[in-house]
Amino acid sequence: MDIDEDIGDSSPAETPATKMSRQQILTLIAMASINFSSMICYSILGPFFPNEAKKKGVSQAMIGLIFGIYALCTLVGSLLLGKYIVQIGAKFMIVAGLFVSSGCTVLFGFLDQVSDGTVFIVLCFITRCINAIGFSAAVTASFAVLAKVFPDNIATVLGFMEIFTGLGLILGPPLGGWLYQSFGYEIPFVFMGCLLFATVPLNLWILPRCVCFCYCLPSSHGDRPNSFLRLCTRIKILLICFVVFTLSSGLGFLDATLSIFAIEKLNLSAGSVGLLMIGLSLPYGAASPVFGVISDKYPSNRKWMMVIGGMATAVSFCFLGPLPVFHIRSQLWLTVLMLIVVGFSLCMTCIPTFAEMIACAHENGFEEGLSTLGLVSGLFSAVWSAGMFFGPTIGGYITQALNFEWSAGVQGAIAFLAVRNSMSQKANRTDRSLSEGEKSPLLPKTDHLRVDVS
Repeated sequence: MDIDEDIGDSSPAETPATKMSRQQILTLIAMASINFSSMICYSILGPFFPNEAKKKGVSQAMIGLIFGIYALCTLVGSLLLGKYIVQIGAKFMIVAGLFVSSGCTVLFGFLDQVSDGTVFIVLCFITRCINAIGFSAAVTASFAVLAKVFPDNIATVLGFMEIFTGLGLILGPPLGGWLYQSFGYEIPFVFMGCLLFATVPLNLWILPRCVCFCYCLPSSHGDRPNSFLRLCTRIKILLICFVVFTLSSGLGFLDATLSIFAIEKLNLSAGSVGLLMIGLSLPYGAASPVFGVISDKYPSNRKWMMVIGGMATAVSFCFLGPLPVFHIRSQLWLTVLMLIVVGFSLCMTCIPTFAEMIACAHENGFEEGLSTLGLVSGLFSAVWSAGMFFGPTIGGYITQALNFEWSAGVQGAIAFLAVRNSMSQKANRTDRSLSEGEKSPLLPKTDHLRVDVS
């Protein structure tokens, strides 16, 4: 993020309060259903799957890879689908993505019937990969649709949407843990998959009235062959992407490792681990609309929200274990407190990023249409997915080689590095501005003035 660059100039500081149209209300309902159902399906694995996979002879590193492959496939799917959203169609991407994702969620629930070892691992990978493609289609298209329908209030709307993301993350772990303890491995996935499938007819009914202008409207200038590359040549875009990467990396790390740490070190049950994860998702969902409104009303504060949130994230991850260098024993109250801080700080950092990326794209000559929104939402989803792959994969490996405490400290160091790069960029721009100011002449040049003295 370019600290010295005022993004407020590219978007209005305040927009007049207007009543939402029926189209906008229906769009919010559709997108909220996608966020809630997708996140509740994604988050049910955390409390019990790592321990269940461990019983089937799967190592901690491989468990992290099973979590991470989902994000890797989402990354690839987001880039491809984001680029061709106009040709494929936003409606088709959302409906087809929900259908595929719901089916894979149900199938994942029957993998406990297969033999232990290699067969179980391979089928986990295949199911998670196909599920991720469906998820990436629905989420990438939903971001683009929201940005199209709410061009002047995208951060506020995203903050509102994150309420339902938070609700899904809040209800998923405890509900999944309770269903697992009460009915076994299959029922949580069958129940959640059916819930996700129920959003398919809902969006089939709503979307033709909401986004018919999106999926049939061609780009006015056509897609440029190197659009993603052009977008990524901007330093500010790269810095924002790194911030997004650190956020998702931390969340992915917690998904794959927190449950085993809580069971072994804090002596919690699978159901209690689900309740523990509420400490992360509840503050995230509760603070999202507040930070969304602040981001839209005071656009110049977005950069500081990212910096402050990133610093808080770095510190909280270091004390989550906590790091052995602090010589503090792992305690339940400290873990809960740090998860709450992580939830707030991730929310503060994440909410402004998408609006910043859209503003930067428009500043650098990208057209204001669905094609650009698809590119930005695809890039955002891809970078988020890259972090979700890195976090559980590398975090799982470090946890297996060392322990959870050191692995959480690595996540904190990555978050601190993102903040440091942002502040360094600000310092560099300040130095360049001062240098240019010192070289400027005290008096304006007057060579162009001619005085007739004859």
